[in-house]
Amino acid sequence: MFGEGPPDIVFCPEWFNNIDVWWEEPRIERFLNRLASFGRVIVFDKRGTGVSDPVPLDQAPILESWMDDIVAVMRTVGSGHAVLFGHGGGAQVCALFAATHPDHTDGLILSNAWTSLTDGDYVTKLEEFRLRHPDYFVRTVIDNAEFYMRHRADERDRVIDGTEQFVRKFMPSAADDERLVTWLTRYARLSAAPMQANRLQDLTLELDIGDVLPAIQAPTLVLARADHYLGVSRSRELAGRISNAKLVELPGADHLFFLGDTTAMLDEVETFVTGTRREPESDRVLATVLFTDIVSSTDRAAAMGDRKWSEVLALHDGLIDRALERFGGRRVKHTGDGILATFDGPGRAVRCAREIAREVRGLGIEIRAGLHTGEIELRDEDVAGMAVNIAKRVNDLAGPNEVFVSRTVRDIVVGSQLTFDDRGTHELKGVPDEWRIYAVEPGTV
Repeated sequence: MFGEGPPDIVFCPEWFNNIDVWWEEPRIERFLNRLASFGRVIVFDKRGTGVSDPVPLDQAPILESWMDDIVAVMRTVGSGHAVLFGHGGGAQVCALFAATHPDHTDGLILSNAWTSLTDGDYVTKLEEFRLRHPDYFVRTVIDNAEFYMRHRADERDRVIDGTEQFVRKFMPSAADDERLVTWLTRYARLSAAPMQANRLQDLTLELDIGDVLPAIQAPTLVLARADHYLGVSRSRELAGRISNAKLVELPGADHLFFLGDTTAMLDEVETFVTGTRREPESDRVLATVLFTDIVSSTDRAAAMGDRKWSEVLALHDGLIDRALERFGGRRVKHTGDGILATFDGPGRAVRCAREIAREVRGLGIEIRAGLHTGEIELRDEDVAGMAVNIAKRVNDLAGPNEVFVSRTVRDIVVGSQLTFDDRGTHELKGVPDEWRIYAVEPGTV
């Protein structure tokens, strides 16, 4: 439980989860903190999953018992009524709760939800995969993702017809993010024991809440992406069976709630919960600006040749984009052999820069990076202002594999685990006064 209410928001994702491991993934942390900015958020691990007590396989939880879990959790935290927010398999639990406990339901939000998965296509594809890989007994899509990533280098052709389809349909925007897939695999294994996971998924496939939907009285918001894994049609069908439900189709194709354009999703959630929508961002905001560039790029390009250099640049760009996604950065533009990006938190910006510097060395290149926090001017998709100029000048001072920051950044992240080496005062071309510059110590990130 975190944030302040009213309102209370009970968030219930999928049929498995682990609320302790959630916080290891920055994208989930940002999602939950945004929820907490307009309500008290109540989360829990359904019985048989995560940090909740295990249950015998022959007593595997069903929808009704999970609904009872919501009742118990709300009673424990002193919540008499709440907005229920269910995603994927968790949406079925929330729908049943709303129909059964209307007095305790202020509203219902169903994201990438469905009435039933027993109508052939989804189940058929899953069973086909199981038949091809009978030894892969932990039959969650996330574990299928790990199988794909593990085999992609040496046996890609053998598994491309099965596992890659799962990965790219389940989370297409991050399908090549090996770090995320590794974390998701760990998350899945800590969310349910292997045989329990099999049993829970089988139960999920057997459920059909179609007869429950007309009994829902609470205001309902149905959110749907063009989810390649399940498709929008299932959410449309579900919304059509709930009286006065509002259906909003969102951009993107990721099934996982914390991937893709979460801002658009959470804007709709906040409007539904509070009755108001946030004002658009001002054209001037405080941000941390990051510049990177490849050290001695001209010499490296000449040594490698055009074709090889183009391949390295493509890998470099992909690596940076994944790091920005992981740490919540926005790439503003490419700057030839580097990037300009902005962040709403300096700590995440520094960690992102350090990770980029570390990871690109595997490509046979080195980058340098510079960061400054200050007010920037938003110009459509571009940014401008003195803070941008300062970050660029700080970047110019850095050497190979170095991340330099202004004193402003160093001072704001005091108390974090980041440590810095004082590199003295410098005059920055085109910038008034002298500026104290610090290097991020690599071992602290």
